[in-house]
Amino acid sequence: MGKVCVIVIGYNDERHIRSAVLSALRQGPAVAEVLVVDDASTDGTATVLADLARQHSLVRVVRRAVNSGGCGTPRNDGLREATAPYVMFLDSDDELAPGAVDALLDAAVRHGVPVVGGACLRRELPEMRDTPWQYALYQRAAVHNSPAELPALVRDTLCVNKLYSRTFLSKHAVSFPEGAFRYEDFVFTARLLAASPRIALIPATVYLWHVRRSVAHPSISLARSGVDNWISRLEAHRSAVEVFERAGQKQMAHAARVKFLDHDLRMYVRELGTHDDSHRAEWWRHTREHLSSFNESDFRAAGAPARWLARVVTGADRPRDLARLIGLGNRPARLLPPYACVDGRPVWAANLPEVALDRIESEPLSRLPINIDAEPYIWGWPRILRVTVHEFYGRLAAADPKTLDIELRRRSDGRLGLTRSNVLKRRHGPDGASWTTQVVLNGLDTLAGQRTHRLEVWEVWARVRCADGSSLYTCVRATGAGLRRVVIPGRRHGVILIHPYATAGGSLSLRVAPGPAAAAVVVTRRLRRLMSRSRG
Repeated sequence: MGKVCVIVIGYNDERHIRSAVLSALRQGPAVAEVLVVDDASTDGTATVLADLARQHSLVRVVRRAVNSGGCGTPRNDGLREATAPYVMFLDSDDELAPGAVDALLDAAVRHGVPVVGGACLRRELPEMRDTPWQYALYQRAAVHNSPAELPALVRDTLCVNKLYSRTFLSKHAVSFPEGAFRYEDFVFTARLLAASPRIALIPATVYLWHVRRSVAHPSISLARSGVDNWISRLEAHRSAVEVFERAGQKQMAHAARVKFLDHDLRMYVRELGTHDDSHRAEWWRHTREHLSSFNESDFRAAGAPARWLARVVTGADRPRDLARLIGLGNRPARLLPPYACVDGRPVWAANLPEVALDRIESEPLSRLPINIDAEPYIWGWPRILRVTVHEFYGRLAAADPKTLDIELRRRSDGRLGLTRSNVLKRRHGPDGASWTTQVVLNGLDTLAGQRTHRLEVWEVWARVRCADGSSLYTCVRATGAGLRRVVIPGRRHGVILIHPYATAGGSLSLRVAPGPAAAAVVVTRRLRRLMSRSRG
């Protein structure tokens, strides 16, 4: 007999909701019901669901008469309608992984716990690039008598990769914020953890979170073009912290604030370069106000990039040093020069000496935000990459860098496509010491895949090996005039289009597309530019 109700919510998602429901039905006899809440869709979603309900007796559809404006209300509707002992949540554009319900239910019954969490994969579509979500929490099976044993649980704010006892949720009044409340998962998760359940974690992948950035109407969490998205995120985080504080769980509230610094703040700082001045000014004002509720222990507990970012924002009354801030928000982080000192202390800038860059001397070299610049020259022969490794407050000089390995890794799966090594030479300039080399990148045609015209992205990473045995591994920063499309000959496809470019975080990547059609793209675009100039 089935014990789990899978609650699916959807709004105007006729393209994907069938796949979501079928992924729940394929879970097998452990599923008692697939309860779909249609949040007053105006497209063909209702027709798709009616068809599914006719074909599958386990599917029950609840249709709201008025759209709620968010995800919390339809999920609460599902909780009120569910009758099975356990519930799960599924969004209409995602899927449950095969065997997810059995794996979660087995852990719940075996350990007698009201909550079980499993691993989630963020899948970028259409690239099919998978990234584990909060990987550190789900490396191995574990049971915790309360969330206080593992405060890092606040970092997994998703509600969809878990199985819940319906009785536990009802007894402790754990529900979602109603109405048009963005990031409702934050508050639900805080309410759940504040109720102090015994919780089991399993390493099995249970949820496939589909990330579609290029669609006309992105999901609420991906619609970040306006500053209102950030304001909503601040409100959700503030509400989550208040839940912990009202429950007397100061340690969990502290962990939630640290998570905000390490994750949320860095993620949105990386995107500041894509917005205009008015957006940045409003973002800065709201962020300063939010950070005013944090204390020094919160800042100290965050990683170096996050706490330095936070201190710059709180220390300056308007946006400044955006390129440096964006570099620190990048993963892995990089800190661009200048590297200022006041009274022998590393600081953010000479005119902002109160922002100390603390613990530089004690951090391992591999964890420091070292900046490595790379300037591609791939239109000539040989094809080269000019690389400069910048000194960082004496730490690199002490380690004595000797060699550099350049790696090109395919973004979709991390596969290593090309490796080149060279010896570093020390240079002395007006900004201090640096180490330079020229890496030959002949053989780029081997990056082209079997399929003609298929575009793939290759990230450029660098590993610096030092005389003292230490090393660092980071992505390089794109610099110079070589960031432009070129066509090179290829043995398999005839010609290959290669486009070195800077990502939103400033890192160097290569777009590679094989075949004459790819080259035609370059020619066509250049002709259009020439024609537009001639008209002007």
